[in-house]
Parts: sequence; structure tokens; C-alpha cells
Amino acid sequence: MSASTSRVPWHAAPAARPMGGWRFGVPAASGAVEWTLKRNCSITPGQLLAAYGAQCVLSLGVAGFFWTQGAHLVMPFAGCELLAVAAALLAFARHAGDRERIALGDGRLRVETIDGGRVERIEFAPDAVRVEAGDGGSLIELTSRGERIAVGRHVRPELRPWLAAELRDALREQLRGATV
Repeated sequence: MSASTSRVPWHAAPAARPMGGWRFGVPAASGAVEWTLKRNCSITPGQLLAAYGAQCVLSLGVAGFFWTQGAHLVMPFAGCELLAVAAALLAFARHAGDRERIALGDGRLRVETIDGGRVERIEFAPDAVRVEAGDGGSLIELTSRGERIAVGRHVRPELRPWLAAELRDALREQLRGATV
């Protein structure tokens, strides 16, 4: 095992973006930049369905064995267990596609959030946007002319200052007329 030290804490917000590009954003066509922030799902819907199917087969197989041995209450409890697991998996599936998409280009900052099937879209003029990164890892608020939206739900709290700094840099470059 090795260790290294640095004068700057790993969680400190950067003064500028790293050399050679963006940390969170991806350059898109026509000089635009897009940030897609989403959950890190480690299992596909097909794999989840297969795992649940295997659990159903195993649970009902064990319950069926005990049913034949005379323990008739095992089967209803196994059914209740499988229904509870199915309800939990449906709640998980409802939010598995949650994401936030931020696009800066064509003189507009477009923000789209999807949370449990609810979609919220808002557009800002880049010259009037204020990026407010709260303390303690709270969400990043984008405000402009009375409109407000919070982003960064799917970014670890210690990385949100980096994202806020990157958004500020991109807005500054857009205002200077530089290619983002």
C-alpha cells in the first residue's frame, strides 16, 4: 500500500477546470457543453428481473416443500414476502432513470430534471444566471430573473463545489464569446 500527500485537500473546490477539458461536462456539437448527471445503477433491468425470478423460484420451492410436509402457513408468508420484494423493486425501478441534464449552447442554458417520471425543464439566458453552491455539500442552485432550480442530486456532496466551479467557468466562457 502506498500513500501520497498534497497541500490542497482532495475535496477543495478547484480554481479552474483541469487542463484539456471538462471534469463533468462533455463538449457537444457547435461548441456547446452538456452535463448529464444520473444515478450509478450497477444492475440492468433484465438482470434485476432474472434475480427476482430466481428468488421467486427458490422461495416458492422451499415453501412448496414445507406445504407438502404439512406446514400450510409457509406458502402464504412466502407469497407476502415476494409481494413486498416486488413492491420494493418497483419503487427502485421508478427512480432508476432519474437524471439531470444541463446544456449550455446557442445562447441558452437548458436544465432538465427527471425525478420519478416527473420532468421539469427550464431555460436561462447565460448572462443572467447565478450559480450558488451551498455549504456542506448542499445542492447547487441556478437562479435567474426569479426562476430557480436545484441540481447536483446525483453528484457526491464533496464533488458539488467542483461541478459549480465548472458551470461558472462555462458560463464565463460563453459570455466572453469563447468556444466552450
